[in-house]
Amino acid sequence: MDINSKFSQAVVLAASIAYLGMCVKSGIDDFCNKDRKVTVKGLAEKEVEADKVTWPIPTKELGNDLPELYQRINQTTDKVKRFLVANGVKESEISVNAPVVIDLNADQYNTNLRAYRYNITSTVTVTSSNVKLIRNIMARQGELLKQGVAVVDGGYENRVSYEYVSFQKMKPGMMQEAIKNAEITAEQFAKNSKSSIDKIMSADQGQFSIDDRDSNTPYIKKVRVVTTVTYSLKD
Repeated sequence: MDINSKFSQAVVLAASIAYLGMCVKSGIDDFCNKDRKVTVKGLAEKEVEADKVTWPIPTKELGNDLPELYQRINQTTDKVKRFLVANGVKESEISVNAPVVIDLNADQYNTNLRAYRYNITSTVTVTSSNVKLIRNIMARQGELLKQGVAVVDGGYENRVSYEYVSFQKMKPGMMQEAIKNAEITAEQFAKNSKSSIDKIMSADQGQFSIDDRDSNTPYIKKVRVVTTVTYSLKD
């Protein structure tokens, strides 16, 4: 074997050792860094006005003559509908449930004398996307008293409800904001640990919630999303 051949073999061997060393170093670095990660939560919140309202309007009549009661409750229902339409509510936004009749004498466990036998209730329901208009009409429903119409308390089942149905349109933007806030938190953590964030290792789709801002303003909704993101860290 001549000198040139030996020299070539030596160069190849040296290059192989150098490459092997680089691979070993890279493997060691990967092994050391594989568990270097940070998991943070990102929050995004917005306050929005409800874009749908459901307003049940229950009225009641008491008496002993059932046919007469039906006639009176129908007249009352017509007055409520005319009041709504006159104030800008569309016919398509108004629905009327079938009257509910309670025979007070049918309660065999109650022996108290009653002035009336029948209790009949009718509920007119307004469902509209014009929340501001409906809220203005609610404030003026006392005008029905002048027409002899008393709106009764419908209890929990007939409470006014507000919704935010445009929620789907704002989901992508809120998710982006939540992830950005998570990134800011991760960057601060990395800075404190003298490193920097690298890739996103995992992220969830976020948990959305829609709640009333407070009990006094149920027509203002608070939309909230929390997402969890895991970043890898590097030096």
